Amino acid sequence: MKVKKPILALALACAIPCLSFAKEVYTESLYPHWGQSFEMSKVLFEEKNDVQHMVIFENQAFGKVLALDGVIQTTEKDEFVYHEMITHVPILAHGNAKKVLIVGGGDGGTLREVVKHSNVEEIVLVEIDARVIDLCKHYFPKHSNGSYDDPRLRVVIQDAFEYAGTTDETFDVIICDSTDPIGPGTVLFTPEYFSRIKNILNSDGIFVNQCGVPFMQTDEMVETHGHLSNLFADANFYLAPVPTYVGGFMSFGWATNNPHAREIDVATLKERMEATMIGDLKYYTPKIHNASFVLPKFLEDLTTSS
Repeated sequence: MKVKKPILALALACAIPCLSFAKEVYTESLYPHWGQSFEMSKVLFEEKNDVQHMVIFENQAFGKVLALDGVIQTTEKDEFVYHEMITHVPILAHGNAKKVLIVGGGDGGTLREVVKHSNVEEIVLVEIDARVIDLCKHYFPKHSNGSYDDPRLRVVIQDAFEYAGTTDETFDVIICDSTDPIGPGTVLFTPEYFSRIKNILNSDGIFVNQCGVPFMQTDEMVETHGHLSNLFADANFYLAPVPTYVGGFMSFGWATNNPHAREIDVATLKERMEATMIGDLKYYTPKIHNASFVLPKFLEDLTTSS
């Protein structure tokens, strides 16, 4: 005991001063009873405006991180999984998408992937907050990777619910790269919004949206499936693992009146990629495309009951 006491005292003496050097931590507030925290090695930007509260900071594991209204939106480390899957699955499944609408997606990651498709002739990006675009161009230049300069792009700064209800344009693929149903993103998960989306989607068009993490956001997934099932012949989900979106795999909502869009075989998807795509990929492959629609039983049960 005579030996252990000084060692313990020394350990405590060393531990206590170390607390004063602890770095600031960002704790996500998406879930009330559980969450994740990021050490902020450096806060690059913080602003609260009439639309939302934005924080951009650096983290040693994930690089630069963007958070809106207490929820992690994107990181440099794993954004490619999300952006490749929300983009290439619907565009390659469609096979002849000429006009694409991106709802949200101001960080530019989805746009970066859309412009890789040479067959796409027009791209409209509707973002509610122009500051998101400007700041992400500055702090996350690799997300957009120059895609905002693509001549096929038209940026509309407007509430997406309003835009979908007033535009006279129609689209082959609509990608809803929105925030979770919190604050300004809430309306983008309502029956009224999905009805407006159907009205501006071409007859063989495909709609996809980020639909949360099924383990933690089950209600969001079930409700979305129910709304889409009332409007489209084929409403379903596909999955991808995105570490930042904690709580399991990420789900993407899928809706179309083309009953064969989910049945495209690997060989055909590969042919379409080789014929129309320019640029490298880090996650998406035709095999992953098909496999992502295979749901575990508990999710199949949820979609059957909704």
